[in-house]
Amino acid sequence: MSDRPVYPGVVLVTGAASGMGAAHARALGAVGTHVCLGDIADTSELAREIAAAGGSASAHTLDVADRGAWTRVIEEIRADRGELGGLVNNAGISRRLEFMDTPDDIWEKTLRVNLFGPFYGIQAAAPLMRDSGGGSIVNISSISGQIGYFSPAYSASKWGLTGLSKSAAGGLAKWGIRVNSVHPGLVGTALVSGSGAFVESSLRSIPMGRMGAVEEITDAVLHLLSDRSSYTTGSELTVDGGLVSNGLYHRITAETEGSL
Repeated sequence: MSDRPVYPGVVLVTGAASGMGAAHARALGAVGTHVCLGDIADTSELAREIAAAGGSASAHTLDVADRGAWTRVIEEIRADRGELGGLVNNAGISRRLEFMDTPDDIWEKTLRVNLFGPFYGIQAAAPLMRDSGGGSIVNISSISGQIGYFSPAYSASKWGLTGLSKSAAGGLAKWGIRVNSVHPGLVGTALVSGSGAFVESSLRSIPMGRMGAVEEITDAVLHLLSDRSSYTTGSELTVDGGLVSNGLYHRITAETEGSL
């Protein structure tokens, strides 16, 4: 193993136009990976930004809920780059609706983007990754895929993605493809904008007492893409400041301090 991590030569990042996806893409460009930017929004400006910083990137229009779009993008990558060593299924949507308030259209759209999308993506990308000598797939799940979360569509999609990751890890190991999931807790992105009361309450259950930074999630993603995680597959990497493991008793002890 080299002194420095070795990253795939080509990685496809979905939901790359903004937020965590853009951060992952910039970081990959900075370490010398060619980043294929997949999004329904235009990513050409980000591709130019990465190139201006000394990296390499290409823009691809991708609706992750459309199986045909996946086929087209993977063929673009095969034709343009000839290889693919990594896939980051980052694209996702969140609809914060209570259980009984969730209509069919929100339920279906959330599952199609957050769960069908990665399923289609893994199926489309795996043969090219196999032909490229293997690689690493990182699915961006959530702590909502590990605990009971009030929003059924989001929670079900992320629990499903956790299971999908483990299933794919077993099925694709023979091709030298590793599959892992990253489970961010509360992170300062657009997904939590406009939810001040929710954030304030959540912070009281986080032992580290703060939201995560996007860069901290990116570091986890890069680790799983690199050779430093070469024996890691089918695993869940939780990046949440201790909320899942200790959040309940942290809040209880904080609220009852001095009376224990």
